[in-house]
This record gives sequence, structure tokens and C-alpha cells, in this order.
Amino acid sequence: MDRFRDPGELAEILGDWTSGPGPLYRKLAAALHRAVLDGSLGADERLPAERALAKALVVSRATVVTAYDELRGLGVVDSRRGSGTRVVRQPGSSRPGADGRVPGGRATAIFQRLIDGPEDVISLRHAMEGAVPELGEELAALLAEDLPGLMADTGYHPSGLPALRVAVAEHFTSRGLPTTPEQVLVTTGVSQALALVAQVYLRRRSVVVVESPGWPGCFDVFRAASARLAGVPLDEDGIRPDELARAFAGHRPDLLYVMPTVHNPTGTLMAEGRRRRVAELAAEHRVPVLEDNAYGLGGRDAPPPIAAYAPRGAEILSADSLAKSVWGGLRTGWVRGPAGVVERLARHKALADLGSPVLDQALAARLLPRLPDIAAARADVLRRRLDHLAALLNERLPGWRFRPPDGGSALWIELPGRDARDFAQVALRHGVEVVPGAAMDPTGAHDRHLRLPYTFPADVLTEATARLAAAWAELTARAEP
Repeated sequence: MDRFRDPGELAEILGDWTSGPGPLYRKLAAALHRAVLDGSLGADERLPAERALAKALVVSRATVVTAYDELRGLGVVDSRRGSGTRVVRQPGSSRPGADGRVPGGRATAIFQRLIDGPEDVISLRHAMEGAVPELGEELAALLAEDLPGLMADTGYHPSGLPALRVAVAEHFTSRGLPTTPEQVLVTTGVSQALALVAQVYLRRRSVVVVESPGWPGCFDVFRAASARLAGVPLDEDGIRPDELARAFAGHRPDLLYVMPTVHNPTGTLMAEGRRRRVAELAAEHRVPVLEDNAYGLGGRDAPPPIAAYAPRGAEILSADSLAKSVWGGLRTGWVRGPAGVVERLARHKALADLGSPVLDQALAARLLPRLPDIAAARADVLRRRLDHLAALLNERLPGWRFRPPDGGSALWIELPGRDARDFAQVALRHGVEVVPGAAMDPTGAHDRHLRLPYTFPADVLTEATARLAAAWAELTARAEP
């Protein structure tokens, strides 16, 4: 089967192809040529038909026809009646093989922006901020007080630095979930926690029930383990229990993955009664649960984790990290669960890296007791930025619909009558990058939605909104008869 039966997949690979000088057809040809040389497009791979690719990129068919003509002149592609336009093997191109993309995945463009680094484009694909000031304070104290003792240690702690495991256990206990250090595994962020859980629970053709929509980077971790995803919708209280029970009965899944505190991208905080019902259904159907609470920012107001409501027989793992609440550069997270499961996860962790960096863990252990106050201060900043962005959208883009989020760091916006993938292509040409909803839903729905972070300073949000408004005006003008 041809990989690009959906031209949107090729659009994801091309990324920000419109930047730089020159006509569009030449920039498109150059982007396709680069994709061939770096191995993203393999020899004999069929490209989408001109009309289909033009629709996905929101350009004229003539732009794609001329770009393909230029590539044919360079010997990069060849067209034959009945077999379409196919890539010709190039001398000096990357050898065929895995290129790091997950088959059927949707997070390629999101991760590629991190790899490429900053450009003139305002990238709203990530909700990221700088470090909180408390990190510098605790780092100075660590160097002055703890460093000699840490340097005398062997430095190998596959399950985690004992001091941090104690601090995490106390953190969970204070949140209403009694925990011992033996129930805690320290990971290199929540992403590694997801990968380790996938190794323990998933096999080829396993089924993972997920919220729909959700975050594509998490979905791709499960897809990389050759699992299939079954999406369940949400309402204002979280994942719908009626649909969840149906999914459990119909799919007999190997894992349930949810983001109760707070859901990404909708910003929904799962209600306390809903958490109890999810735990009861998981126990009834004997489905393990992985709850990802990384977007809750460590605040005081959230209900206890789902694991606090677990009846006898429920197997619930709770993951969290300091990436969102303290700093993305402090790649320290953890997963809490039954001691036997944590030990199995630790063996996989030891195979992966023998343990997370000790200095980072020691710093995290110092920061954890301060997390509620850090979260409260950061929540105040985010609230002001949310109010600023909401006012801008109401003024410049009044047709866009969104519900004020319960928490998190982004708005989940519904566009009136337009596919967000088309809008994302036009927005790129106006210098702003967004995540369309179709990338965040394993069921293929929510194609009229997009995720819009509000973690940026007010001047960046103002400029980004101006560019989005200009892109929206262009897109709507194109649709006029």
C-alpha cells in the first residue's frame, strides 16, 4: 500500500516548506528533493496526485504540477501512465531503513520542530516556558550542600535516587494517595514512563484505549509498540464512562491511557466521581490503567489521582514529571504503581540507560516540596496570558469557538466550517505554526479543531494572533465563490 494515500502525511513530512525566498513551486520542489536526500522519501515511493497534494497544501494545482516537472527535470522523480509519480533512487541519498517516524503516527512535525530549532516562524506546536526561579535557588543550594555526598556515591540507581523516591512517595501521600518509595520508579520524563509501560504491557496488535482527542506524541509511543488505538470521547467531566465501558467490552484492551489532571488538548479536569467510575470499570474489566498527570502543574486544587479510588483488583499506574511545572530541561519524571509492576518497569529502565542523571534527581528532590507554591505562581501567570489571548481572539477572530479550560496550558478551538489542516498550511505561510485537531484524534474526528497554547508572553501572543487572523482572512477569501 502506498504510504501517501493520505496526502496530509506528506504535508507533515514537508513541515515548514514555504519559508525563504522564491516562488512556491520552487520551494515545494526543493522541500521534496530534501526529503528524498535525507531518506524521508524512499526510492520507488509514489507521491500523491497533483490535485490531492495541492488540496492538502492549500496551493494551486499548477504549483504542484510545476514542482513535479522540476523534479522530473532533475531526475528525482519519474512519472509513468498507470503508476503515478515515483521517487527515483538518488546517488548520495540516505540508505533505506527506519527514519524515526512511527507508521501511522501524527507527532512527526511536532518533534521535527524541536529538532530543527527556532526559526522566524512562531511555533505554537509546543506549550513551553523557561525555568521557574526556584530552580536556580535550589541548584545553588545543591552545589553548596549536597554535591560532596553525591560525588561519593556510585551514581547508579536504576530505580531512582533514594532521596527522590522518598520525596515522590511523600508527594503522592500528601495528594491523598498513600505511597511507599518501593512503589516509585524515577524516569527521564513522562515520555520514558510511557515507553516503559508500553514495553511491559503491549505486544503486536495489542489495543490501547485512549481519550479522543489526545496528544499525538503519546499516541505514537503506543503505535511504535505496534499497538492499535481505540478512542473514547470526553465530556466536561472527562472520559465518558458509558463509552469507556463499551470500549472495554468490545476491544478487550491491554491498557487504558488517560490524562485526568489536566487533559491535553481540551484542558478538562476529570471530576472526582468520574475518577472513581474509571477505576471501578478498569477493575471490573481487568484493564490496567496508565494515568498521565504531567499537565496538572502540581497544584493543590486537583482531586487525588485515579489510583486513590482504585478498588481491589485494579492495576493503576500514575505518571508525572517536573517538565511542565518547573522546566522542560529538567527531564525528571516518575511512575507510581504496585511494587511488583514497578520492579518490572525498573528492569526495562536499567536496560535503557542504567538510571536517570543523579544531579537532576537530587535537584528534583529539593524542588518537590516547593511544588504547590511553584504551581500557584505559574498558574497566576498562565491565567493572565489566557485572559489576554481570549480577548485577542474575541476581537480578531470572533467566529472561533472555545471553552475556558479547567487548567493546562492551551485552548481547544473549533473553527467555523473549515478543516484545520488547510488552515495550518495557510498559517505557515503567514509565519505561525499550529497543531490541527486531526493530528490529535485516533478516530479521525476533530478535523475542525486546533490547539492554541497560551504559555507565551503577551507580545508573542499578540503577534501570533495577528498572523492567525491574516491567515484566516486568506483562507476564507479562497472559499468565496
